[in-house]
Amino acid sequence: MPFTTINGAHITYEIIEPPKGNGGPALSLSPGGRNPMADMRDLGTLMAAAGYRVLLHDRRNCGASDVGFDARRSEYELWADDLQALLRHLGMLPAIVGGSSSGARLALTFALRHRQSVRALLLIRVTGGQFAVDRLVEKYYDSNARAAAAGGMAAVCETEHFAEVIRNRPENRALLMRMKPADFIACMNAWRAPFLAGSDLPLIGTTAADLRSLHVPASVIPGNDLTHPRQRGATVAPLIPDCELNHVTDIERDVDVTPADEWGQHYPAMARIFTDFLTRKLSPVP
Repeated sequence: MPFTTINGAHITYEIIEPPKGNGGPALSLSPGGRNPMADMRDLGTLMAAAGYRVLLHDRRNCGASDVGFDARRSEYELWADDLQALLRHLGMLPAIVGGSSSGARLALTFALRHRQSVRALLLIRVTGGQFAVDRLVEKYYDSNARAAAAGGMAAVCETEHFAEVIRNRPENRALLMRMKPADFIACMNAWRAPFLAGSDLPLIGTTAADLRSLHVPASVIPGNDLTHPRQRGATVAPLIPDCELNHVTDIERDVDVTPADEWGQHYPAMARIFTDFLTRKLSPVP
């Protein structure tokens, strides 16, 4: 798998070329959670077949990329700055930027921090509300901080998520063990702050003013579970000046998260929605 050094970190990536080779519009897709880029490969392959040059990458602290922590920026700002540098390195700017759940938060943060670098937004399973805030703060930050407090960085290495990134890239164990537990805990506390502040916002980490300030076309496909409530799409879409809202299912599930295989069955419909949207909204790139 190709990789490069971005902002001092080893970042693994993949480009899915359109059938006619290079030259299609650049599109970056990021998965939800802290999941590896492979989770977006099926949708990326469908978009490549429609003529887009699709970038997938493992974000920092995900998949086979390096772990890395910076309490001066939110985790999403870190990811957005890495993606900007990676797209520039690959000659893929400006780009269409999209993602699911945490990948959608990355796309929105990217659009707000790097406005000249984004052509359109594809936002899947947008996240908001108190249930999502409470669940995700615990999953991503509080549980890891407790592990560090109880057993130091060795205990962090043994958590389910960080054990996986160590399996994917063994060098990550040394990077984690090099950190002082107090510094790791401070970063987790800094990163949790935007989540805790987000329970009353339209989306976690994104204010109504942020959404109104976006002046690129956006397509929103809401989720259908407690973490990604269907209603979030109806709340968010009117706030973005040029936004289209589409649903791929009428079923709402009373579960924390809809299983990945169940959601993945909607990828062909999503690809059709996004392809039609982008064809209508974007002029060809010379």
